[in-house]
Amino acid sequence: MTKNKLMSSKPKLAWAILCGGLLILAACNKSLNDRSADFPVLNPLKTDANAGDWRPILLASANEFTVPAPLPVFGAPYALEINEIKALQQNISASQLEQINYWGAGTVLRWNETMRELVAKRNLAPVQNADGTYPIPSAANPFGYPEFPFSNPPYSARAYAYLSVAQYDALVACAYYRRLYNRQAPYQIDAQVKALLPANNQPTYPSEEAVVTGATLEIMRRLFPADIALVQAKADQLLQAKLAAGMIVRSDWEAGIALGRSVGLRAAARAGADNMGRAVGTPAEWAALEANAIARNETPWISLEIPKRPPMLPNFGRVRPFLFDSLTTIAIRPPAPPSTRSPQFQQELAEVKSFANGITREQERMVHFWADGVGTYTPPGHWNAIAAEDFVAARFSEVRWARNLALLNMSLMDAGITCWDTKYFYFNPRPSQMDPSIKTTTGLPNFPAYTSGHSTFSGAAATILGHILPSRATAYVAMAKEASDSRLFGGIHYRSDCEVGLAPRKKSRGLCHHPRTNGWGRLSPSRNR
Repeated sequence: MTKNKLMSSKPKLAWAILCGGLLILAACNKSLNDRSADFPVLNPLKTDANAGDWRPILLASANEFTVPAPLPVFGAPYALEINEIKALQQNISASQLEQINYWGAGTVLRWNETMRELVAKRNLAPVQNADGTYPIPSAANPFGYPEFPFSNPPYSARAYAYLSVAQYDALVACAYYRRLYNRQAPYQIDAQVKALLPANNQPTYPSEEAVVTGATLEIMRRLFPADIALVQAKADQLLQAKLAAGMIVRSDWEAGIALGRSVGLRAAARAGADNMGRAVGTPAEWAALEANAIARNETPWISLEIPKRPPMLPNFGRVRPFLFDSLTTIAIRPPAPPSTRSPQFQQELAEVKSFANGITREQERMVHFWADGVGTYTPPGHWNAIAAEDFVAARFSEVRWARNLALLNMSLMDAGITCWDTKYFYFNPRPSQMDPSIKTTTGLPNFPAYTSGHSTFSGAAATILGHILPSRATAYVAMAKEASDSRLFGGIHYRSDCEVGLAPRKKSRGLCHHPRTNGWGRLSPSRNR
């Protein structure tokens, strides 16, 4: 967003931008993982050397893409690669050691953090034009105003999912070829090479770090194109860190990058055909949503922003899910919320007002902790941050990290799809629209109320994380309930929005299994034990 585009002669607009900037700065403090520097170097409890036998998500098989045989370790070309490591280790600096330890915490972890940071950076709605209309970010012109993307909750849920799925499939393919070629790590081949990270005695061709990075580069290039230079710079830092640590040689990296890019392109092809391109909708479609609600004798949702902003991604509910098909999205749509003309609706509206007028300190803490609004990594990112903390403690291998994040983020994307389908099917008004005296504690999202996005995202996340870490299942359920309640306490949602959003869908029990999912709609408990 360029400065000249933000300048305005209207005092109220300038004030809004100033206040928005302050909110963003405050929110971004939470969007970054303040503990990330304290994460220990990854030393997995299990190497998962058999991961080449695991089922990929998008690939037909682990060996779908060919990786050529590596250089022999006894010969001049490989000796040159070993000498590169020795030269780096001879004059290693404190900053290089810092980078080694930073990336040593886990490549999947660090790229997930990077994604969260970019989501927070780009989670900013465009400012209106002089004529009161709103510009829409365009992938075809990512550096124009407004820069692409606007990484709102549904966009971010999809971004986390594609990143994690691509990384998981890349690591499954990597494990297959590492076992096939069984080329040892440089510190095992040459005693003069020091291992500056924990030695796990696993093959290194192709490099795990590289396949993850190759997949990441292809996904980021499409989802965050204006930030690809930053992502490439981090990839370069990672390469230097792993070389200096004696963990890989350059040809390990190059083979891994090529494989990872191939897998990333496969994921990008799916993303290009998943119907996201139509998620914004058209003015005619927006008008039809309002007309349909009126035809049902209901009060339709309207944007309370001044000037009115178009609804956020009203067709996101038509995006292709990962864990079931689009017909299932419709099949598990919950029943209608209480009619805006019913006594139950009036009771729920009065309840929202009572919280808005008498919120306690503890309730307010919940509201702000789970707000995840402008300038943050959004509710899906919040659950990724929670997962990261617990996965670090569990000491998962890189491939298990990727598998678990793929499960989490596919569920979050699909939760967002079902939630947005429900929101725009019923087009239910927010409490402060029905009673302007209700003042929200933290902002007001620009989309309909029923069901609560926070509740739906949180219910899905708690289910998946409880499966992955059964000892933490009760804690995850409690977190999800608190996240859901926070939207009621903050005056943003009615009780029915929260309770229905949090509850499992009867036909899906949280996730649907369908033959087309290749088994990924059903969890396999044994894999994490």
